[in-house]
Amino acid sequence: MAGGNARGAGADTPVLEVSRYSLSYATPSVPVHALKNIDLRVTHGQTHGLVGESGSGKSSLAWAILRYLPENAIENDGRLLLSGENLRNRTHPQILEIRGRRISMVFQDPSTSLNPAMRLGEQLSEVLIRHRGLTLQEALEESEAALARTGIAKPGDMLRRYPHEASGGEKQRVVIATAFACNPELIVFDEPTTALDIITAQQILELFNQLQDETSISALYISHDLGLVSRVADVVSVINSGEIVESGPCAEVFRTPRNDYTKALLDAVPNPKQWLGVSEPPSEAPALMSAKGVTVEYGRQSLLGQLLAPKPTHLGAQKVSIEVRKGELVGLVGESGSGKSTMGKVLSGLQDFDGIVRFGDRDFARLAEIDRAYRRAVQIVFQHPDASLNPRQRVREILSRPLKLYDIVPREQRAERIAKLLEQVRLPREFADRLPHQLSGGEKQRVAIARAFAAEPELVICDEITASLDVSVQASVAELLVSLQRQTGTACLFITHDLNLVRQLAHRICVMQHGKLMDAFHRDDVEGPDRNPYTRALLKAVPPPASQAA
Repeated sequence: MAGGNARGAGADTPVLEVSRYSLSYATPSVPVHALKNIDLRVTHGQTHGLVGESGSGKSSLAWAILRYLPENAIENDGRLLLSGENLRNRTHPQILEIRGRRISMVFQDPSTSLNPAMRLGEQLSEVLIRHRGLTLQEALEESEAALARTGIAKPGDMLRRYPHEASGGEKQRVVIATAFACNPELIVFDEPTTALDIITAQQILELFNQLQDETSISALYISHDLGLVSRVADVVSVINSGEIVESGPCAEVFRTPRNDYTKALLDAVPNPKQWLGVSEPPSEAPALMSAKGVTVEYGRQSLLGQLLAPKPTHLGAQKVSIEVRKGELVGLVGESGSGKSTMGKVLSGLQDFDGIVRFGDRDFARLAEIDRAYRRAVQIVFQHPDASLNPRQRVREILSRPLKLYDIVPREQRAERIAKLLEQVRLPREFADRLPHQLSGGEKQRVAIARAFAAEPELVICDEITASLDVSVQASVAELLVSLQRQTGTACLFITHDLNLVRQLAHRICVMQHGKLMDAFHRDDVEGPDRNPYTRALLKAVPPPASQAA
């Protein structure tokens, strides 16, 4: 089938050939070099993995192949060939015909690929009508069949939905169905599972492997997740600072890496057998915080509202009981929609609830009872620092706010305390003068962690704080958190969908699904015989270390 895609090219001609290709971006000062003399080939029916951290140039290469570069892009005279045809000398109308028909792309966040004002069936049909010349009725029938192939249970119903009425996994299945629908020569996957929880990501991965086996379509699979790439790729190229530093068969590169950068990436992958956490708290350590029978109902209406215009409600948490002891790190694990972030908001005083939250020797039965002392003692770090750091404030102002709010140190000592907070999270003192947009994702998250610890809390709640970070940055942030807990004795509730990572950090692990607490156990009992089936499903979905999976 792949051979039929070649548009007349010889069987030995690569589907994609990138040769000596370089790319820079013009800036007011000096050009920024994104890609340097890239050589890469994708053959018929092959999945070629491209691995690297944020800023390595992997997404720039994808945009270059799609010929979707900004006006300040500067290219050298390298080659970008699709089945032997030069993409760089095609006109804009020709490129529009190539995109979707001969090259498709699956993006990281499906929400950015789908028009929120159009039904999903309209969007899929539009591609089939444009690139395959189908009638509207033919396109709708083929759209339903394409969704059925992705495993969507009721494809006809899905076609009638708008994007906001579908889950992240369902939306990504629609995008993948669209990418495969025109039987292109090449599909570029740009971090297609990063925005998904671990079980949904595994399902998408299995879907990709199934469709690739059925169609023999060639693919360039871009990711920073080495374990994931080892599950799908035949060959892999490792890119660092715009240069490919190592390339070869997946098993060979991951099992016996030659380049130091590749070795560092592999070393950063979470290893559940490598304990990074602080020593065990005493078995008789008292509970610092506990939740007893906590229920959160979203969409709750007043009695009048229920009578006039009743709307469905759903439970974000249902009679959940958990506790965190002094000096303990507890992992709270589950997929998207499990209720783990809901519990994080309840315990940090951001979400109303039914039930009892006990902190120390005080009980709180509703959000209105949460007071200033509680809010200082319990701090939260969110997943996306861009959403929690004021873009108009310098780091100095961001870190000074809890110092002022809770009168941590006298005014004349704040500058020195801010400098020490930055050093604690391993950032230079001079970062105090920077704005958030001048920091990398990992640096911004360190500032958010420093702000939480600035209040000298007794408990820090970390809500998916490593989910959007590269594997090496994730490892450094996790190690930093353990170091801070060791220094301060602060307890931690670590919310995540990454069971491999939390097994490195947590003393105890709690597992949630559909708003309910399904399992709770000591880290040494994670594979015990009495584990809940859902816990076992999470364990199965975790990609093994790349060196073992290849």
